[in-house]
Amino acid sequence: MKLASHELYDLNELTMSCVNSITQMGYMVQHIQDPVFKEIVIRHFPMHIRDYNMKVEFLNKTQGATKELPLLKEKQIMNDPFGITPAPPVQPRTVVDQMNDREMATSYLLTLKRAGREYAWAAMEMVNPEIRSFCQTAFMMSCSHAYDMYQYMVSKGYYPVEFASEAQVAAIARNYLIVPETEQNQQPMNQNPIAGQSNQLYEK
Repeated sequence: MKLASHELYDLNELTMSCVNSITQMGYMVQHIQDPVFKEIVIRHFPMHIRDYNMKVEFLNKTQGATKELPLLKEKQIMNDPFGITPAPPVQPRTVVDQMNDREMATSYLLTLKRAGREYAWAAMEMVNPEIRSFCQTAFMMSCSHAYDMYQYMVSKGYYPVEFASEAQVAAIARNYLIVPETEQNQQPMNQNPIAGQSNQLYEK
């Protein structure tokens, strides 16, 4: 597979990021105490391994990746933070023998957010349409996994959320008016990429 020089270096950075993610997850599976958190990581783990292997194939094989990274439909649940007891304040530890669940959950969520930003940026820059599609799909995977972890952290009181008041929403919303959608400016929108497969991202 021919790669532009910037594609090669982007793939290198993304692959190293996967090495970090998979190593972290391998550690977490052995040390997580909360079964809910552990189930999330175990469910995500095979997708990160597939993600890594596909990038290795892009780097090593003439024909590129031979497998696909499937897209998963998110569990669209919005936790109500008002009924959740906040966790005690956190203080970074400077000497760590073993990370606790809160530290591992925080690390994993931030890793997913960083990976998502990197995939989104790389997708904008990729020349090869196959690698571009892969980065788009991997971005969606990172978003979905980060949302799982966000929901978990809110449920444990680790992630404080404060909803905007009705007055705040109204003050911002009144600045914008709807544009009427006509046949001239409206295209069919029947695609739902998070419920399908990665190759659907390029279907018209």
